[in-house]
Amino acid sequence: MFKNLAGLGSLLKQAQNIGGQLGNLSEQLKQRRTTGSAGGGMVEVEVNGIMEVLRCTIDPALMQQNDRELIEDLVVAAVNQAISKGKQLHAEAVQDLTGGIELPGLNEAMAKFMGAAPDESSMADATEEDDEDRPQGPPTSTA
Repeated sequence: MFKNLAGLGSLLKQAQNIGGQLGNLSEQLKQRRTTGSAGGGMVEVEVNGIMEVLRCTIDPALMQQNDRELIEDLVVAAVNQAISKGKQLHAEAVQDLTGGIELPGLNEAMAKFMGAAPDESSMADATEEDDEDRPQGPPTSTA
């Protein structure tokens, strides 16, 4: 029985260590960088590990085309790619911190700690399920 308590004490100590390291994680992630690009590199966006956009570069040749819609679409695509890579940086940092151990609630806690929104994929799944049960528009009549 006391062996189980010793194991619990060890687990709690590890959790405290991880908690202390979480404060440093934000600063570490601010220093890490990743880049997203679109249009064959004509638009590049750089973000850090806490999803702050640091730089946006648009090729002058693209600007000369005077195609505002294309530029807007490419900027959005580059930002989304950079954010996706930034989330990967974040996930890798958390995995390194925990030694690959899955800790229930850690992702949600980190999202709150980093000021990010909750995982949207689980929310999207729920929305899709709700949409399946909902009628898809007014009934049509074949008068």
